[in-house]
Amino acid sequence: MSKPETPDGEFDQLLEYLRQNRGFDFTGYKRPSLMRRVTKRMEAANIESFSGYVDYLEVHPEEFTPLFNTILINVTSFFRDEETWKFLAESIVPRITSNNQPNEPIRIWSAGCASGEEAFSMAMIMAGALGKEEFCRRVKIYATDADAEALIAARQGLYSEKEVIAVPEALREKYFERVGDRYCFNPVLRRSVIFGRHDLIQDAPISRLDLLICRNTLMYFNSETQSRILARFNYAINPGGFLFLGKAEMLLLHSSLYEAVDLKHRIFCRTSRVLRERNSAAFHNQDTHNNGGQPVRLRDAVFDGGPAAQVIVDTAGNLVMANQQARELYNLDRQDMGRPFQDFELSYRPAELRSLIDQAYSDRKIVALDNLDWTKNGEAHSLDITIHPLQDEDKMLGVCITFNDVTQLHKLEDDVRRARQEAETSNEELQTTNEELQSTNEELQTTNEELQSTNEELETTNEELQSSNEELETMNEEMQSTNEELQTINDELRQRTDELNQSNAYLNSILASLRGGVAVVDTRLAISMWNSGAEDLWGLRFDEVKGHSLVNLDIGLPVGKLRNPLQACLADGAGQQELILDAVNRRGRKIKCRISINPLANLHGQRLGAIIMMEEMGM
Repeated sequence: MSKPETPDGEFDQLLEYLRQNRGFDFTGYKRPSLMRRVTKRMEAANIESFSGYVDYLEVHPEEFTPLFNTILINVTSFFRDEETWKFLAESIVPRITSNNQPNEPIRIWSAGCASGEEAFSMAMIMAGALGKEEFCRRVKIYATDADAEALIAARQGLYSEKEVIAVPEALREKYFERVGDRYCFNPVLRRSVIFGRHDLIQDAPISRLDLLICRNTLMYFNSETQSRILARFNYAINPGGFLFLGKAEMLLLHSSLYEAVDLKHRIFCRTSRVLRERNSAAFHNQDTHNNGGQPVRLRDAVFDGGPAAQVIVDTAGNLVMANQQARELYNLDRQDMGRPFQDFELSYRPAELRSLIDQAYSDRKIVALDNLDWTKNGEAHSLDITIHPLQDEDKMLGVCITFNDVTQLHKLEDDVRRARQEAETSNEELQTTNEELQSTNEELQTTNEELQSTNEELETTNEELQSSNEELETMNEEMQSTNEELQTINDELRQRTDELNQSNAYLNSILASLRGGVAVVDTRLAISMWNSGAEDLWGLRFDEVKGHSLVNLDIGLPVGKLRNPLQACLADGAGQQELILDAVNRRGRKIKCRISINPLANLHGQRLGAIIMMEEMGM
């Protein structure tokens, strides 16, 4: 007989079900907090086990939305931690603008943007530093989140008065437009903020960044997942770019990848120094330590003096070695060793080499490109490129890329070709002309066919655009309907609040106008109402007796004798209780006090407490 599934095993099955059916991989999240949020959703659905919740999700697919809203906590605001944003604007933004040329784009990524407040906060800071026109021309802010519903709200750029209260009044007037009782972010600047769904664990990072904002998002992941994400961030940020984290996040385990600019404000700078040292040690120091320095120097001299330009890229995508020919051809120096290969122009010019490197890895054989035209310093060159995979037995170490300059060979071939062409007879020239005419006719026919195909594609595209416009119009109407329903509910709640306030004021006026003292107690005999007559009679204010048991008060009335009458009044079916007691009022004068106890019940007859009338009769 097999053992029953443990709660942890059932929870793993739930996570696998979410990954397969909705594409969300939550295995990298901190397990205790993740289980706590899922359990909260299960309690709302009255489900006790994780396996039962999987069955519930299969039958009720609409449950996925509230579940993801519970797991993906969206807590954000404009300029959250005001001092930190002030430091960013005054110290970091000037460094970003100075590090870029006047016409060079500035790329910023707000990861885990929720409803967009932090992305728009950054937009206001950059627009203030560059001016609106320069901002729209140069700045791109990519705002991403895993929560699709939060992104829908962010794309609208609409916020309530409560949500924009953190925005300084001057910025609010400059960058927001009042739309009814809400504030809309400036539509012109809004075009530079690009929202999209992105999973930090599964999706590739946005690259070539000057600033990456990821505040209080990493803290929801376990340490292993945080390490993977931070390593991806390191490749996404430009050398000298900045990483902006939240107060709850530190980089103690990743100090080799980032340097602290200001630890208090959690702002870090990407550094490639340690990466270069690590790669240099991996490919040079190992042989030096094991075999002595001479073989390594001999190997480097042979590599450096090779007749063709050669570079070596490791499996991590870093430039490890480049011989003298390659350094001169592509303006490299030894300090560039260890940097990501994708950062160099030679990775995509004269040919896109990154995809060819991947092909060499997958096929485990040489990939070659011949007769590539390339111009350097105004001179035309022809190159043959070969990519050799480097492997130790079955382990792939990297690739060696060789650039052979075949310009002179091509010139010789051109000279020979011209000599042969000069020796050809006029018949051959006529034949060539006829072939060219035939080729031209074929090209014209092909062009006509392509034009016809293009027209058909354009027509199809127009139909798709029309369909999209209709869908957008429908969505706008649905959103407008939802807003009207919410407004109606708010109006009803406001009306009920006013009615309740009027009822309370009316009740207080009645109690204040009564000549005698009035006290109201609940079923535990705790005081919930105490009018001014009771204060004048016994000398205690309402705030001194509220919540205290009436029969435990130290006043001139023998309250212990009220216990039995009160309990009798609270019993179902009992009516009014009356008694006269000897008492001493707040002035110390002996009096006769008539006590009337009436039950307090709701519309269904359920006893909620009792009303005690206390009236001085004199002696």
